[in-house]
Amino acid sequence: MTPPESPSTAPRTWRKPPFIANPLLRYGLIIVAVVYLVWAFGSLPFNWARISEGLPRAARIFSGGFPPNLERYELLITGFKESFQIAILATLLGVFLSIPFAVMAARNIAPMPIYLIGRAVIIVSRSFHPVIVAILFVAAVGFGPLAGILTLTLYSIGFVGKLLAEEIEEIDWGQVEAMKAAGAGYVAILFYAVFPQILPRQVGLSMYQLDSNLRASAVVGIVGAGGIGGTLMNAFGRYDYDFAFAILLIIIAVILLSEGVSGWVRKKIW
Repeated sequence: MTPPESPSTAPRTWRKPPFIANPLLRYGLIIVAVVYLVWAFGSLPFNWARISEGLPRAARIFSGGFPPNLERYELLITGFKESFQIAILATLLGVFLSIPFAVMAARNIAPMPIYLIGRAVIIVSRSFHPVIVAILFVAAVGFGPLAGILTLTLYSIGFVGKLLAEEIEEIDWGQVEAMKAAGAGYVAILFYAVFPQILPRQVGLSMYQLDSNLRASAVVGIVGAGGIGGTLMNAFGRYDYDFAFAILLIIIAVILLSEGVSGWVRKKIW
């Protein structure tokens, strides 16, 4: 007969520790979340009668979109060409302008007053959705691609500047110390010790921002900031659902193509 194993030699099973160790706090947060969801769904003014009436209308819209209509391909080409121009120009301007603001917003290389200014610019740039900013620029400079370029440039500064500033704060400080020991000035340190370390990240962020701006250029066009979004909005306004569906399919195809190209570029760089 095999003797029973002692507690010290018995096999132990590893269990993943909970995210919140305190069980009272853990279950309390779950209860609060459930209560909030019940309250939110119960207090929001859902009009179920209107929702049920809208389902047949949605079915008619989707059925009217098949098959997609590409007869007016000239409008598609013109709208997408303008969207590409807006996205590329906004990306170039945004990435270029985000570099000085990222340097200003990096705590390890910027004095406190400059740091606060840089952080304030980035926070303001990221505080509003591009559609809201596009409405403001349309009111300021009028309808057209200029409003879209300004909108997406500001959007690019906020996103790329924030991530670049965080990347600068995590650089290897040994290269900076070596440049200082050699008597290099501030600008030389930036160009030879800081920028080379963040260059791969900069290229990756630029490609991602171009993808994002391509998508956003279609959205801001709906409010009059140029691009294919205006053509899409006009198609829906004329009940040309087949033409609108063709625009949506081409937008998806363009985004997929840009994702593939940006992924290939990032692999070649890294």
